[in-house]
Amino acid sequence: MSNGDIFVGEVIGTAILILFGAGVCAAVTLRHSKARASGWVVIAFGWGFGVLAGAYTAAPLSGGQLNPAVTIGIAVDTGKWGKVWIYLLGQIVGAMLGAVLAYLVYLAQFQANVRKEGTAEGAAEAPVATLGIFSTIPEIRNPVANLITEIIATMALVLPILAFGLTKGLGESGTTVLIVSLLVVGIGLSLGGPTGYAINPARDLGPRLVHTFLPIPNKGTSDWGYAWIPVVGPLIGGALAGLVYNAAF
Repeated sequence: MSNGDIFVGEVIGTAILILFGAGVCAAVTLRHSKARASGWVVIAFGWGFGVLAGAYTAAPLSGGQLNPAVTIGIAVDTGKWGKVWIYLLGQIVGAMLGAVLAYLVYLAQFQANVRKEGTAEGAAEAPVATLGIFSTIPEIRNPVANLITEIIATMALVLPILAFGLTKGLGESGTTVLIVSLLVVGIGLSLGGPTGYAINPARDLGPRLVHTFLPIPNKGTSDWGYAWIPVVGPLIGGALAGLVYNAAF
Protein backbone atom coordinates (compact mmCIF):
# COMPACT_ATOMS: atom_id res chain seq x y z
CA MET A 1 0.00 0.00 0.00
CA SER A 2 1.37 3.43 -0.92
CA ASN A 3 1.44 6.28 1.59
CA GLY A 4 -1.15 8.09 -0.51
CA ASP A 5 -3.54 5.14 -0.51
CA ILE A 6 -3.12 4.67 3.23
CA PHE A 7 -3.77 8.35 3.96
CA VAL A 8 -6.82 8.59 1.70
CA GLY A 9 -8.25 5.30 2.95
CA GLU A 10 -7.85 6.23 6.62
CA VAL A 11 -9.28 9.72 6.09
CA ILE A 12 -12.37 8.41 4.30
CA GLY A 13 -12.90 5.43 6.58
CA THR A 14 -12.43 7.36 9.83
CA ALA A 15 -14.66 10.17 8.56
CA ILE A 16 -17.44 7.65 7.92
CA LEU A 17 -16.90 6.11 11.37
CA ILE A 18 -17.21 9.48 13.11
CA LEU A 19 -20.11 10.60 10.92
CA PHE A 20 -22.09 7.58 12.09
CA GLY A 21 -20.85 7.74 15.69
CA ALA A 22 -21.20 11.47 16.34
CA GLY A 23 -24.37 11.34 14.28
CA VAL A 24 -26.04 8.78 16.52
CA CYS A 25 -24.95 10.72 19.61
CA ALA A 26 -26.49 13.87 18.14
CA ALA A 27 -29.64 11.98 17.21
CA VAL A 28 -30.11 10.72 20.74
CA THR A 29 -29.02 13.91 22.52
CA LEU A 30 -30.38 16.95 20.69
CA ARG A 31 -33.89 18.30 20.99
CA HIS A 32 -36.01 18.26 17.84
CA SER A 33 -34.38 14.99 16.72
CA LYS A 34 -36.72 12.12 15.92
CA ALA A 35 -34.35 9.76 17.79
CA ARG A 36 -34.23 11.94 20.92
CA ALA A 37 -33.68 9.95 24.15
CA SER A 38 -33.63 6.57 22.38
CA GLY A 39 -30.84 5.39 24.64
CA TRP A 40 -27.46 3.73 25.10
CA VAL A 41 -28.24 0.62 23.06
CA VAL A 42 -28.94 2.80 20.02
CA ILE A 43 -25.65 4.63 20.56
CA ALA A 44 -23.68 1.37 20.84
CA PHE A 45 -25.15 0.00 17.62
CA GLY A 46 -24.66 3.33 15.84
CA TRP A 47 -20.94 3.25 16.61
CA GLY A 48 -20.76 -0.42 15.58
CA PHE A 49 -22.38 0.34 12.23
CA GLY A 50 -19.93 3.24 11.84
CA VAL A 51 -17.04 0.79 12.19
CA LEU A 52 -18.73 -1.53 9.71
CA ALA A 53 -19.22 1.16 7.05
CA GLY A 54 -15.90 2.91 7.59
CA ALA A 55 -13.66 -0.15 7.74
CA TYR A 56 -15.24 -1.87 4.74
CA THR A 57 -14.88 1.34 2.73
CA ALA A 58 -11.24 1.89 3.69
CA ALA A 59 -10.13 -1.74 3.51
CA PRO A 60 -9.10 -1.80 -0.18
CA LEU A 61 -6.88 1.27 0.28
CA SER A 62 -5.43 1.06 3.79
CA GLY A 63 -6.75 -2.07 5.46
CA GLY A 64 -9.25 0.03 7.41
CA GLN A 65 -7.52 0.38 10.78
CA LEU A 66 -9.26 3.72 11.62
CA ASN A 67 -7.85 3.74 15.17
CA PRO A 68 -4.38 4.72 16.44
CA ALA A 69 -4.67 2.10 19.18
CA VAL A 70 -5.14 -0.63 16.55
CA THR A 71 -2.29 0.80 14.47
CA ILE A 72 0.03 0.86 17.51
CA GLY A 73 -1.01 -2.66 18.53
CA ILE A 74 -0.21 -4.01 15.07
CA ALA A 75 3.14 -2.18 15.03
CA VAL A 76 4.11 -3.50 18.47
CA ASP A 77 3.24 -7.04 17.37
CA THR A 78 4.94 -6.94 13.96
CA GLY A 79 7.75 -4.46 14.63
CA LYS A 80 6.81 -2.53 11.48
CA TRP A 81 6.68 1.18 12.33
CA GLY A 82 7.53 2.79 9.00
CA LYS A 83 3.98 3.69 7.96
CA VAL A 84 2.50 4.27 11.42
CA TRP A 85 2.72 8.04 11.08
CA ILE A 86 0.68 8.14 7.88
CA TYR A 87 -2.04 5.98 9.46
CA LEU A 88 -2.22 8.26 12.50
CA LEU A 89 -2.33 11.42 10.40
CA GLY A 90 -5.12 10.06 8.20
CA GLN A 91 -7.10 8.95 11.23
CA ILE A 92 -6.93 12.35 12.96
CA VAL A 93 -7.84 14.24 9.78
CA GLY A 94 -10.66 11.82 9.04
CA ALA A 95 -12.04 12.10 12.56
CA MET A 96 -12.16 15.88 12.29
CA LEU A 97 -13.84 15.69 8.90
CA GLY A 98 -16.43 13.21 10.17
CA ALA A 99 -17.24 15.45 13.13
CA VAL A 100 -17.82 18.43 10.84
CA LEU A 101 -20.09 16.33 8.60
CA ALA A 102 -22.14 15.16 11.61
CA TYR A 103 -22.48 18.79 12.70
CA LEU A 104 -23.76 19.75 9.27
CA VAL A 105 -26.31 16.91 9.26
CA TYR A 106 -27.75 18.19 12.56
CA LEU A 107 -27.12 21.88 11.86
CA ALA A 108 -30.74 22.93 12.47
CA GLN A 109 -30.84 20.99 15.74
CA PHE A 110 -27.57 22.56 16.92
CA GLN A 111 -28.86 26.02 16.01
CA ALA A 112 -32.05 25.33 17.96
CA ASN A 113 -29.99 24.44 21.03
CA VAL A 114 -30.56 27.76 22.74
CA ARG A 115 -32.05 28.76 26.04
CA LYS A 116 -35.78 29.31 25.65
CA GLU A 117 -37.43 32.28 27.31
CA GLY A 118 -39.64 31.64 30.30
CA THR A 119 -43.36 31.39 29.66
CA ALA A 120 -46.47 31.42 31.72
CA GLU A 121 -46.28 27.63 31.82
CA GLY A 122 -42.76 27.42 33.26
CA ALA A 123 -39.23 28.65 33.59
CA ALA A 124 -36.58 28.90 30.91
CA GLU A 125 -35.32 25.61 29.44
CA ALA A 126 -31.55 25.09 29.57
CA PRO A 127 -29.66 24.19 26.37
CA VAL A 128 -28.49 20.63 25.84
CA ALA A 129 -24.77 20.03 26.48
CA THR A 130 -23.03 19.19 23.20
CA LEU A 131 -19.54 17.91 24.07
CA GLY A 132 -20.83 14.38 24.58
CA ILE A 133 -21.94 14.33 20.94
CA PHE A 134 -18.33 14.78 19.83
CA SER A 135 -16.14 13.31 22.57
CA THR A 136 -16.30 11.19 25.70
CA ILE A 137 -17.16 12.40 29.19
CA PRO A 138 -16.69 10.15 32.26
CA GLU A 139 -19.74 9.42 34.37
CA ILE A 140 -17.55 9.69 37.50
CA ARG A 141 -14.46 11.86 37.09
CA ASN A 142 -11.63 9.80 38.56
CA PRO A 143 -8.47 10.01 36.43
CA VAL A 144 -6.96 6.74 37.65
CA ALA A 145 -10.19 4.77 37.29
CA ASN A 146 -10.99 6.40 33.94
CA LEU A 147 -7.52 5.62 32.59
CA ILE A 148 -7.76 1.98 33.73
CA THR A 149 -11.17 1.66 32.08
CA GLU A 150 -9.85 2.95 28.74
CA ILE A 151 -6.78 0.69 28.90
CA ILE A 152 -8.80 -2.46 29.60
CA ALA A 153 -11.57 -1.64 27.11
CA THR A 154 -9.00 -0.96 24.38
CA MET A 155 -7.19 -4.21 25.09
CA ALA A 156 -10.58 -5.92 24.75
CA LEU A 157 -10.78 -4.40 21.27
CA VAL A 158 -7.24 -4.74 19.94
CA LEU A 159 -6.34 -8.19 21.23
CA PRO A 160 -9.31 -9.88 19.51
CA ILE A 161 -8.62 -7.89 16.32
CA LEU A 162 -5.09 -9.24 16.27
CA ALA A 163 -6.34 -12.76 17.00
CA PHE A 164 -8.91 -12.57 14.22
CA GLY A 165 -5.94 -12.46 11.85
CA LEU A 166 -5.15 -16.06 12.82
CA THR A 167 -8.63 -17.21 11.84
CA LYS A 168 -8.12 -17.96 8.15
CA GLY A 169 -11.79 -18.37 7.33
CA LEU A 170 -12.68 -14.88 8.54
CA GLY A 171 -10.21 -13.27 6.16
CA GLU A 172 -11.22 -15.41 3.21
CA SER A 173 -14.93 -14.79 3.75
CA GLY A 174 -14.54 -11.05 4.23
CA THR A 175 -16.46 -11.14 7.51
CA THR A 176 -13.63 -9.88 9.73
CA VAL A 177 -14.93 -6.32 9.64
CA LEU A 178 -18.44 -7.49 10.51
CA ILE A 179 -17.12 -9.36 13.55
CA VAL A 180 -15.07 -6.35 14.65
CA SER A 181 -18.17 -4.16 14.34
CA LEU A 182 -20.10 -6.49 16.63
CA LEU A 183 -17.13 -6.47 19.00
CA VAL A 184 -17.36 -2.67 19.20
CA VAL A 185 -21.07 -2.92 19.99
CA GLY A 186 -20.30 -5.43 22.73
CA ILE A 187 -17.62 -3.22 24.24
CA GLY A 188 -20.02 -0.30 24.27
CA LEU A 189 -22.73 -2.32 26.01
CA SER A 190 -20.45 -4.03 28.53
CA LEU A 191 -17.54 -1.66 29.17
CA GLY A 192 -18.78 1.74 27.99
CA GLY A 193 -20.64 2.82 31.11
CA PRO A 194 -17.79 4.45 33.08
CA THR A 195 -16.19 6.66 30.39
CA GLY A 196 -18.25 6.38 27.21
CA TYR A 197 -15.61 4.03 25.72
CA ALA A 198 -13.34 6.15 23.56
CA ILE A 199 -11.08 3.12 22.81
CA ASN A 200 -9.76 5.22 19.92
CA PRO A 201 -7.60 8.35 20.39
CA ALA A 202 -8.57 9.81 17.00
CA ARG A 203 -12.26 9.26 17.71
CA ASP A 204 -12.00 11.49 20.79
CA LEU A 205 -9.27 14.01 19.94
CA GLY A 206 -10.35 14.91 16.40
CA PRO A 207 -14.00 15.68 17.27
CA ARG A 208 -12.94 17.48 20.47
CA LEU A 209 -10.81 19.83 18.35
CA VAL A 210 -13.78 20.40 16.05
CA HIS A 211 -16.07 21.07 19.03
CA THR A 212 -13.62 23.71 20.23
CA PHE A 213 -13.77 25.68 16.98
CA LEU A 214 -17.31 25.12 15.66
CA PRO A 215 -19.83 27.96 16.22
CA ILE A 216 -22.22 25.82 18.29
CA PRO A 217 -24.71 27.83 20.37
CA ASN A 218 -24.29 27.32 24.13
CA LYS A 219 -21.69 24.62 23.53
CA GLY A 220 -19.93 25.04 26.87
CA THR A 221 -16.45 23.71 27.58
CA SER A 222 -14.49 21.23 25.46
CA ASP A 223 -13.03 19.80 28.71
CA TRP A 224 -9.37 19.72 27.70
CA GLY A 225 -8.39 18.81 31.25
CA TYR A 226 -9.83 15.32 30.67
CA ALA A 227 -8.80 15.01 27.02
CA TRP A 228 -5.49 13.22 27.69
CA ILE A 229 -7.20 10.15 29.18
CA PRO A 230 -9.08 8.98 26.03
CA VAL A 231 -5.82 9.46 24.11
CA VAL A 232 -3.24 7.97 26.48
CA GLY A 233 -5.43 5.15 27.79
CA PRO A 234 -6.23 3.62 24.39
CA LEU A 235 -2.62 4.00 23.22
CA ILE A 236 -1.42 2.10 26.30
CA GLY A 237 -4.15 -0.50 25.82
CA GLY A 238 -3.26 -0.98 22.17
CA ALA A 239 0.45 -1.37 22.94
CA LEU A 240 -0.25 -3.85 25.75
CA ALA A 241 -2.53 -5.86 23.47
CA GLY A 242 0.26 -6.03 20.90
CA LEU A 243 2.71 -7.24 23.53
CA VAL A 244 0.31 -9.86 24.89
CA TYR A 245 -0.54 -11.11 21.42
CA ASN A 246 3.11 -11.30 20.41
CA ALA A 247 4.01 -13.24 23.56
CA ALA A 248 1.03 -15.60 23.64
CA PHE A 249 0.45 -16.35 19.98
